[in-house]
Amino acid sequence: MTDREILDLICGAEREAAALILRARGILAECKSGRRDVVTEYDRRVQTLLVERLSAAVPGARFFCEENDRHDDLHADLVFIIDPIDGTMNFVRGFHHSCISVACMRRGRLAAGAIYNPYVDELFTALDGGGAFLNDRPIRVSDEGLGASVVCVGTAPYSPALADRSFALMKAAYLAGLDIRREGSAALDLCSVAAGRAGAYFELGLSLWDYAAGKLIVEEAGGVCCRIDGEALPLDPSRPSVAAGGPQALRELLELAKEIR
Repeated sequence: MTDREILDLICGAEREAAALILRARGILAECKSGRRDVVTEYDRRVQTLLVERLSAAVPGARFFCEENDRHDDLHADLVFIIDPIDGTMNFVRGFHHSCISVACMRRGRLAAGAIYNPYVDELFTALDGGGAFLNDRPIRVSDEGLGASVVCVGTAPYSPALADRSFALMKAAYLAGLDIRREGSAALDLCSVAAGRAGAYFELGLSLWDYAAGKLIVEEAGGVCCRIDGEALPLDPSRPSVAAGGPQALRELLELAKEIR
């Protein structure tokens, strides 16, 4: 199966699963690792649907998923990386800013990715070497610096020890840029960078399912996605910091980060 066929398969499965999100009523949250780390029956139902559709179409595929601790080998011939609802707290609280994120990795290489926000019917897609798109229209990162940019930020809520540095860097980004945005979905923040809506984004601790598809979309839109220290972003379970942006804005953001320890 080609990367294009894989991407079409992901998009179809995401649109089908999105109906579960849009029909959700009486949403009850359960705590996982702590009071900020929550899951709902809809996270599990969306993930189950995605795994069923993808495994039926691609026999032998492996999976690395947020829910139910399904963490197969990331160096397999083909592995799907799934965040069934990125922005679960938004979903629980009715903010209507959440998405489904799925990436496909072939032997350690990101090959395809799609992020779908069903509330506004925005589907962000990318293929390795094939560009990035929003609802089939090409997108491109901003070429402006921080002074002309909005910066999306994340608070790494599962790691409160990172709060002081996170908020210090937010203040620096706010003072250097036009404004900051904390919207509660890392995947959609990365899409905002890819579409040129935000000049840059950072969060000091994320899981692979949070950023895998978004990383590919940013890079195929002409941007850069790395750690906050400028080092390469790993495709593993290590929960690294993540920074992304157009080349100029990201360069300036990384310089700010050097001054904040």
